[in-house]
Amino acid sequence: MVLALTKSHSTEEFHVRLAVPDLISNSYFPAVAAVELGTLRDEGLDVTLELRFPVTDAAGALRDGEIDLLAGAAHAPLYDARGWTDTVLLAALAQHMYWFLVVPADSELEPGTWSSLRDLRIGAAPGPDDGLRRLFALSGIDVEERGIDIAPVPGTDSDSVSFGVTAADALAHGRIDAFWANGMGAEVAVQRGVGKVILDARRGEQEPALTTFPALMTTRKLAEEQPDVAAAAVRALVRAQDALREDPSLATKVATGLFPDMETGLIAGIIERDLPFYEPAISPAALAGLRDFAEWAGLPGAGTDLDTAVATPATQP
Repeated sequence: MVLALTKSHSTEEFHVRLAVPDLISNSYFPAVAAVELGTLRDEGLDVTLELRFPVTDAAGALRDGEIDLLAGAAHAPLYDARGWTDTVLLAALAQHMYWFLVVPADSELEPGTWSSLRDLRIGAAPGPDDGLRRLFALSGIDVEERGIDIAPVPGTDSDSVSFGVTAADALAHGRIDAFWANGMGAEVAVQRGVGKVILDARRGEQEPALTTFPALMTTRKLAEEQPDVAAAAVRALVRAQDALREDPSLATKVATGLFPDMETGLIAGIIERDLPFYEPAISPAALAGLRDFAEWAGLPGAGTDLDTAVATPATQP
């Protein structure tokens, strides 16, 4: 799916195409905020914001030069055997894996009991689905033996700008038994009274999973040939994170005109909850977790050189 959102500021010097795999979401919100708050423009970048779903396809578009920047799951480039050959990470949008497991509101399951799941259909997007499988594996759960089917959510092959919100609708109508999605989708399900969260991968009793994280990435070609552009993008991202940290209500300003009314009203609270994770540096531990996750999942690009995954220090925050 490709949806151009025509957020281009044509007076600036260097045009870049920035894609997100989920728009009405908190997952990649700092990148969207960098567009809407003008921090990218202030760094001399003329930006077109696009929706590219799923993130695995978005990573392919980045690799093939159809877009210049991608705000998405850090492991997405590894679904191709070229891995880090053509793609590099610039900065973390936030730390740790960032999805939620949501079941119907009337379910007997409660937070902390997700490991007892069996015989159900869980909706998950390509890319994030492997994160859930990894959590099950780390907990010693054999999904096939338990009769757990993890598959795409019905309706997400259409031009929807939010996987999570579509998943909440599918849960409400009984098309799935649970879903694994972003914080906005989880919050919409809770606020509508149709779902409840039984697993938050970033928080809760379990240790945050060192598997993947939301990241800003670009092509190796751009990072090497135009490091000033890559550095400007990182500076703009960090400024957007800082602005949201200082005033979370700015999230409402960012969302206005992009999100439906309900989601616009929810986003500031969700972002405020995420602020402790707004650290742009990519740590050795995060990279090691990414490597272990990719190797466990058997991703084709898992064997590419992890030492080259992050762009040069000149483009780091």
